[in-house]
Amino acid sequence: MLTVPLRQLGESERAAVEKILDRDPYAGAQIAERVAAHGLNWWRSDGRIFGYGPGRKVESVIWSGAHLVPVCATPPAVAAFADMLGAEPRICSSIIGRSEAVLDLWSRLGGHWGRARDVRPNQPLLVADQDPAVAPDPAVRLVRPAEVDQLFPAAVAMYTEEVGVSPLIDDGGRGYRRRIAELAKGKRAYARFHGDRVIFKAELAIVTRRTTQVQGVWVDPEFRGRGLAAGCMAAVVHDALRRVAPTVSLYVNDYNTAARRVYAKCGFVSAGSFATVLF
Repeated sequence: MLTVPLRQLGESERAAVEKILDRDPYAGAQIAERVAAHGLNWWRSDGRIFGYGPGRKVESVIWSGAHLVPVCATPPAVAAFADMLGAEPRICSSIIGRSEAVLDLWSRLGGHWGRARDVRPNQPLLVADQDPAVAPDPAVRLVRPAEVDQLFPAAVAMYTEEVGVSPLIDDGGRGYRRRIAELAKGKRAYARFHGDRVIFKAELAIVTRRTTQVQGVWVDPEFRGRGLAAGCMAAVVHDALRRVAPTVSLYVNDYNTAARRVYAKCGFVSAGSFATVLF
């Protein structure tokens, strides 16, 4: 008999999981997208979902796969998740979510999993639900599948700059290139071109019925400081709100003051704080 109300969840509890994800549609977006695509049968997806709550009630969930993502995780739930996960080898490359839950989880898991490569404790979570006051840059458009070769070097540069390691290390970048190609095919990759060169890019990395999460925002270093980013980002928000989801969300490092100014100009407002632990 379990001494804590913690268990892996299956398809029969999908409604309960969706209810929790709706309580925090921004922190839960990554899980919500997977549940919508695959359900809760873990062998059909790339991870497992565990729930915490008394009896058959589910109050908190955590996604365990390539990323570890707690949602609506109360302190008792975090303690239970940490006890379970600490008994297993680490399989995730990062822990992502609301700051309080992520930092509490990491404080409990650090002794089991060793040192993290980086801990980012305060990443403002931002949301926009209306058109920006800034005029959209008409040169920003969706990347066509045939243009992935032009987009890929910019994506590698962004990833390396943001994460601190190159996405080419593990498999020469084949998996990362497939992901970029999928986003372009799904009309979720935006760019501004200067000839054949990408000088701005952003992707709708996650799409749910409640929000789309923008990731991979990048301006070519040569073109920074020219006031380019606000109009480009406004174009992304403008299109995403009309075509994809009722809100656009993202999270940004607190020290990236230039990006935060751009997002404020584009109408993004605070929805709390994320934290990320990178391995």
